[in-house]
Amino acid sequence: MTKKTACALAALAALAPAVALAPAAVADDSSSGDHAITLHATLNPFKVNKVTGSGTARVHLEGNKAHVVVKHSGLLAGAPHAQHFHINAKGVCPPETAAKTRNGKTFLNTTDGAPFYGGIGTSLTTTGDTSPSSGLAVDRFPVGDKVHYERTITLSDEAAKSLREGTGVVVVHGIDFNGNGKYDDNLGPSDLDPKLPSEATNPALCGPLKMAAKGAVHGGQGGTQETINTAAAAGGATLLVGAVAAYGLRRRSASQS
Repeated sequence: MTKKTACALAALAALAPAVALAPAAVADDSSSGDHAITLHATLNPFKVNKVTGSGTARVHLEGNKAHVVVKHSGLLAGAPHAQHFHINAKGVCPPETAAKTRNGKTFLNTTDGAPFYGGIGTSLTTTGDTSPSSGLAVDRFPVGDKVHYERTITLSDEAAKSLREGTGVVVVHGIDFNGNGKYDDNLGPSDLDPKLPSEATNPALCGPLKMAAKGAVHGGQGGTQETINTAAAAGGATLLVGAVAAYGLRRRSASQS
């Protein structure tokens, strides 16, 4: 191999890593705080609170603008159900073991769950204000045992940041612990407002908001990054092989002439 040929091949080989790195740089753009993301949550019941309902939530977030869809069924009919984005804690729902026994009854109240899902970041009201100050605006929350809530709202900077960082949790409140078809005082007063019964504010459903996996890629950032780089490396290798072949043809043509 001549010195000229060796230099040409070295230059071509240097091209492949550069090509492989290019898609990774594009993927890193997702770290921007204003890019659009879609989050999903499966809302599971707190069985310790005698809840059997279920639901889902979807949030499309662009900047601080959020299009929110929450669907749930199986909760107390004819009663309002407060619902919120809880933020800035562990980003998970509390385990059943977080419940405490009070007056001979074991149940989970909102304060019990706070170390896990955090405080109220956004109140998912049907109209008007959505700040934490509307957290107990029972006249502006969905009512009934079958709810389809959909609204576009503006989140605070703190709430939007929490959702993007994976610490946003959807919590729907309101339980019927003794199964008598209404909120009553069988569990005592609410830990959030003593004027309300505990049943009205205790958490019923909960689900962490997480980004959905795209295509066949599963797992966290490491798996996604590996997939991107593997594909890019394959593309770089193809370019390298093609360039080497072209170089060989040119050499052969020059020799024959």
